[in-house]
Amino acid sequence: MDSFALVIFGITSNLAQIKLIPALYDMEEKGLLPFGTTIIGLARRKMTDEDLQKYVGSVLRMKNIHHKHPIKDEIFQRLCRRFKYISGEIEDASVYTSLKRKIIEKNVIFYLATYPELYSYVFEHLKKSGLNKKSGGWIRLMIEKPIGHDLKSARELNELLLKYFTEDQIYRLDHYLGKETLQNILTFRFANDIFEPLINKEFIDHIQITASENFGIGKRGGYYDQVGALKDVGQNHQLQMLAFATMDAPAKFSSEEVAKERIKILKSLQPDPDRIVFGQYEGYKKEESVDPDSRTETFYALKTSIKNGRFENIPVYIRAGKKLNQTVTEISIVFKNPVTRPFKHLECGDEPNILIYRIQPNEGIVLKILTKIPGFENKLQAEYMQYCYRIDPHNHYIPDPYERLLVDAIRGDHTFFNDAEEVEAQWAFIDPLADARGKPHLYEPGSWGPKEADKLIGDDGRCWLEPSMAFCRI
Repeated sequence: MDSFALVIFGITSNLAQIKLIPALYDMEEKGLLPFGTTIIGLARRKMTDEDLQKYVGSVLRMKNIHHKHPIKDEIFQRLCRRFKYISGEIEDASVYTSLKRKIIEKNVIFYLATYPELYSYVFEHLKKSGLNKKSGGWIRLMIEKPIGHDLKSARELNELLLKYFTEDQIYRLDHYLGKETLQNILTFRFANDIFEPLINKEFIDHIQITASENFGIGKRGGYYDQVGALKDVGQNHQLQMLAFATMDAPAKFSSEEVAKERIKILKSLQPDPDRIVFGQYEGYKKEESVDPDSRTETFYALKTSIKNGRFENIPVYIRAGKKLNQTVTEISIVFKNPVTRPFKHLECGDEPNILIYRIQPNEGIVLKILTKIPGFENKLQAEYMQYCYRIDPHNHYIPDPYERLLVDAIRGDHTFFNDAEEVEAQWAFIDPLADARGKPHLYEPGSWGPKEADKLIGDDGRCWLEPSMAFCRI
């Protein structure tokens, strides 16, 4: 890979501390940062280049559940030599004059780890200073979710982006697309010929997607109370999970073809404002920076369907929330029970087969099947056929999503980033559901959400699956 300059707007932000700087350390340790690459941090805080290096050291050594492996001094020192710093207000033109002097590489990635409200200032100053174009090299832009807060604002942001950059320069990042197991879904489905013929209305009874956390909002109250669970994880992470699990095989494995198939699914989703439940955990209104009269949801459950021939009339149930019973994210494909199954009369003999994509914590792809218990009697038990990573998720074997997506951006690979059409398709589905918000139902922390969510799926004669920790244990 060619050397480049990585310019991080908001190097002192929470995102940079928790995600970006640890990912850059891992890339340095693995030799993924080309020789001559520099990292330029911008923030308001007054610091010298040496102060920035001390700050980076403190960030890497602070407690971080996403980055637990030891920091090696040799790697840290090598990384520090890449760092430069510019202090000032993003709105100040002199910041960009200083930035232009510091960038000597022909290739540049601008990473916006700052508030979306500041994007227009950044883009305009980059244009005025000539930093959004470069002869003989490439310029790329990485931005984080949220891409807008509804369809209208997403379109406005996409129009703003295209005013200064071309679509092929823009990398809209949803870190879930960088998760190993999520990417492995495509390999599992399209590199094998066993299960893909079964992924259709003839064999599938329904699909469930769960993204639960057993903790609350922490210090994110100021942000979370303005957004809520549906827009925080439903508009992006969970819709992408559904798209990966149900999209048709791309004509070839290229970023354009993969994105095209994801977009087809997103555009065929049917929002039903009458089949969504919102919940809020007891005690949420007492969290830091939360409005004491807040009606923001910390949980939602919905029913939808995919309007195409392959998945016609297959219900899809999606739920997500905080302070629930477990921290787990998974997709479950529940297969139909044939009426001719000969073991239905036995205990658990009518349990369905389930294909589970476990995104976290015990990552893997498993098939729930029924087997005979050893002995003289014909007794059945549920077991798992499983593919598991069986390694500590905090070591270097499985790349962190930010590490993976940074490498993809360096390589110019858009496959696991969202384009404008994809983001807008997600909001087109979410907006009617968000408009249906009312007073959320209260639920007890440690439960699986409000009882109304059970009724949502129970009215169809089904029930929520309780995620199992019995497989892919480290």
